[in-house]
Amino acid sequence: MNKQRGLSLIGVLLIGAILGFLFLVGLRTVPAVTEYLAIKRAITAVATEAGGESSVTELRRDFDKRANVEDIRTVQGADLDITKVGGKVEIAVQYTRKIPLVANVSLLIDFDAASER
Repeated sequence: MNKQRGLSLIGVLLIGAILGFLFLVGLRTVPAVTEYLAIKRAITAVATEAGGESSVTELRRDFDKRANVEDIRTVQGADLDITKVGGKVEIAVQYTRKIPLVANVSLLIDFDAASER
């Protein structure tokens, strides 16, 4: 007689629970990552379009306008670290996003976006 092979019911349920949890984490993380990419695009665009005579206040205002269009809510112009090096503008921002998963379990992600240097 041949032995039967394969997963038991408990094995299938365990694998299903693990895959379901990973799917939940991915589903909850996607909006935060897409917002990070939008922030990075906006920062890069503001830094490349800025002339050497642009003030820090103007750069922050330009970012706020782009953030309004891109629906960026986590970062505002006041949160940006703006430095002028040589005739180039470098913009950076660091922020943390807390994503609730289930009940009192949350995922904490640290983002660090900067214009191309």
